[in-house]
Amino acid sequence: MEQRETAGALPQADAESLYENAACGLLVTLADGVILRVNHTFCAWVGREAEELVGRAKVQDLLSMGGRIFHQTHWTPLLAMQGSVAEVKLDVLHRDGRPLPMVFNAVRHTSATGTWHELAVFLAHDRHKYEKELLLERKRAEGLLARHQEAQRALAVAQEERDRQKTVAEDRALFAEQMMAIVSHDLRNPLSVIRMSTHLIGMGELSSNQLRALGRLSASTLRATRLIADLLDFTQARLGNGLQVHLEPIDLHALVAESVEDLRLAFEGRSIVHQQRGRGACVASSDRLVQMIGNLVANAITYGAPDKPVVVTSAIDDRTFSIAVGNEGAVIAAELLPHLFDPMTRGQSAQEGTHSVGLGLFIVREIARAHRGSVTVTSANGATTFTALLPRAAETAA
Repeated sequence: MEQRETAGALPQADAESLYENAACGLLVTLADGVILRVNHTFCAWVGREAEELVGRAKVQDLLSMGGRIFHQTHWTPLLAMQGSVAEVKLDVLHRDGRPLPMVFNAVRHTSATGTWHELAVFLAHDRHKYEKELLLERKRAEGLLARHQEAQRALAVAQEERDRQKTVAEDRALFAEQMMAIVSHDLRNPLSVIRMSTHLIGMGELSSNQLRALGRLSASTLRATRLIADLLDFTQARLGNGLQVHLEPIDLHALVAESVEDLRLAFEGRSIVHQQRGRGACVASSDRLVQMIGNLVANAITYGAPDKPVVVTSAIDDRTFSIAVGNEGAVIAAELLPHLFDPMTRGQSAQEGTHSVGLGLFIVREIARAHRGSVTVTSANGATTFTALLPRAAETAA
């Protein structure tokens, strides 16, 4: 029992020391704020002696102007109504005028002898610093958010404008392709009349000059007809589901030989050689193959050396057949190779006087795709070769 009493109570001197040197400021005031008692901790914080404060100063006198206003408008009414105030942060002025952020807790007591307040005060330097940093970070975050939102709005405007421009471009492209298809289709009839008339005129007796003029007219008509066919196929490939092909058994070598013979007439003065390898029947669209050979030879004539032959090779093996067209001359630039089969693409070394809209190789690729095949190009050491590789059997080509 004696040991329990010793552990539960402190000597009077120790209790007084604990009060004076507590980890917080401790004050007792009257209801009007007059300080009745203050511990050494609080006095040390504010740089004053207890004698300067007890009975001579009010708590509100030690506060900043904002704190005094708060004490009058909030502190006093709250204590009167609810009997306590907790976690109130106010600035207390040091003797030298420095504001010290402190957190106040107060309890109101009433007895027969009167009313008094007990205050516990804590320095809030670290908390104040944390709150300032938190406020700065919040302002920084709000600034970043505002910039992000502004960027999002600008991006939305840019995307809206991009979508509008894209729609306009697509409409224009569709209109241009449809117009090109209509015009190309309508041009076929007058060209057919010109070609027929040229044939009929050639059946009569003509002078050498007339024959040369008629030959140039026939060649020009053939080139125009080929160009219109490319334009129509381009439109079909872009607006439809690819080129249409009619598959049938063909004699590949005979078809290529006949096509090469016609091209010799169209490109008078240029050497076009046909080579063949392998034997057997193939399944393909004869019209499309003739068109492919014409486009590849025209490309070789345009970009190849004029004094070198264009070599057309037809080859057949067990499962595939191929048509290759090669020419000598300047090689194709490496940066152009990946885009060579794109529409409206032309090389940089075309022979003077040649004209093309850059659809020939695009049509060649589409013809190969329509046969479930492919087309490749190699260009090195002064030679360029285009090779179309197609399946022989109908079930793989269909």
